[in-house]
Amino acid sequence: MGIPLALVVTPLIYAVILICADIVSFFQPVPPAFWTRADEVARFGMVAFNRVLNHQPADPQSLVIGAAVMLLPGMLLSISLWLGMNALLRNAGVGGALLALKAREPNPSDLKELRLSDVVQEMAIAAGIPAPRVMLIDAPGANAAAIGTSPADARIIVSRRLIDDLSRDELEGALAHLIASIGNGDLRIAFRVAAIFESCGLLVAMINSPFGSQSRRTLWRLLRYGLAGSSKDAGAQEADAVAEILSRSALMGTDDIDRLLSPGKKSAFRSLLTFILFPIFMTNATIKMSLWFFSFSILGPSVALLWRTRQYLADASAVQLTRNPDGLASSLQKMSDDPGAIPGGDWASHLFIVAPGKAGSAESAMPSPREQQILAQAWAASAQPAGAPVAAAQPPADFRAILPQVMALHRSAFMGDPQAAARIRALSQAAAALDPAIASMIPDPADLVAARNGDRAAMARLAAITRQFKAHEQAQSPAPQRSGSEESSGLSSISSLSPHPSLKRRLKRLDRMGAHAEIAATDRKAWMVGAVIGLIFAPFLLLIAAGLLFLIAIFTLTSLTFLVIWVAVLHKILTLIPHH
Repeated sequence: MGIPLALVVTPLIYAVILICADIVSFFQPVPPAFWTRADEVARFGMVAFNRVLNHQPADPQSLVIGAAVMLLPGMLLSISLWLGMNALLRNAGVGGALLALKAREPNPSDLKELRLSDVVQEMAIAAGIPAPRVMLIDAPGANAAAIGTSPADARIIVSRRLIDDLSRDELEGALAHLIASIGNGDLRIAFRVAAIFESCGLLVAMINSPFGSQSRRTLWRLLRYGLAGSSKDAGAQEADAVAEILSRSALMGTDDIDRLLSPGKKSAFRSLLTFILFPIFMTNATIKMSLWFFSFSILGPSVALLWRTRQYLADASAVQLTRNPDGLASSLQKMSDDPGAIPGGDWASHLFIVAPGKAGSAESAMPSPREQQILAQAWAASAQPAGAPVAAAQPPADFRAILPQVMALHRSAFMGDPQAAARIRALSQAAAALDPAIASMIPDPADLVAARNGDRAAMARLAAITRQFKAHEQAQSPAPQRSGSEESSGLSSISSLSPHPSLKRRLKRLDRMGAHAEIAATDRKAWMVGAVIGLIFAPFLLLIAAGLLFLIAIFTLTSLTFLVIWVAVLHKILTLIPHH
């Protein structure tokens, strides 16, 4: 991927240097040795160019120098961008990631949340690493992840639902997987991969910056955060800027050039500007095409396969730490049965134990501020003795704090807990006294139990409540707009393979380690049909890949041709103007 990028970026670097030299010569004479060196560089570059395209003979020394002339500046720029992004992300730490995930500290009054720290410390002692800090997120999905750049600043992110769904042994297995991942060095690998993809996005933003404000704003925020460093003055605003960069797909770049070329606004000035800057447009298109093709077809799948291997290693290390393969196997089964969404975690989906569900719907499903207040009052009133006035109950300060408790209550009622069913009835009665419409969207505990036992009528009533809730949600926000962070999906957006191995493969490996998990039988007929289809379409996929490579080569040569002509014309125009 670096070779076509260097071939496209290097002439652009030379173009900028020559144009700057022409401009400087208006005020201060440029030494003649500079132009002599520029002529030699161009001559060596043409030697390598003619050797590749026209198969003209060339001595090895001139060929090596020509290859260095054509590739080295682009390589140095790419490496510099990667080192700079490396330092920037390392300096940012995990503050921006915690902001994006809306992580919070464990609640001291909740024994289940406090138990997390004890389990993490036990596993960290067994693994011989510093105990990472534990943070919680109030998300609908039961999942957990390890984020950071090294074991020194690692954080364990656990969804509140995970604590309610897993037993002690299952929770130990899940947390041991994360601790083992940290101890095995997976955070360093994930950090380097993120820095590579962010560097590609930064390169596109730099090329787009002369044509639109979006790219310039991105570069300015990066520069501002880099200059602020880790000082206290950086504050939440700079950490949020880093979170925005992390949550955006690194290879999507910006659309400043696309907006400039949009047919909606036509004028003579825009047409002239498009004609003058056409070589830059070609360079931008070539870089985007190269990044997309090589990332989606080669780099992304390679990283995904690598990450699957790291997941297998973390599973094996977790079994070594807990001596209980059944705990991890059972936790994987429970988390995979209902992979709920993790709002704000799309960019870090590969860091979670299992692949989380699609984000974006959880935030829109949040009740309005008025409904949150009513539900909070009803929740507080449901804990009061029977007959107490609802208005006298004081609602908690944060609705998000009671949401996990309400979800856990519904799950307990679904499993047949009579106390949970009684609390839900009290909640429904208290909500009915404040707003009957809100109370109608709270399911009847009897229907939950009946649906669990297969009662179709109860299932229909619960489905009607779900449809009513969705209709109410659409009425609240008929046309929700998705931000850039919600449109990205992390590593999966630049890979044709998932970084998470299938549950069946993981359970098979755990079974060889002594687990007693139920593994679904392989459908041999479906496997054979898939293999035949793969063999049939493999030649077509190879043909498409070869066609895309040929198209990238054409775009690269076209970009080089237009850029050389563009620089020659500008240089000629500038030399005709009287100057020193």
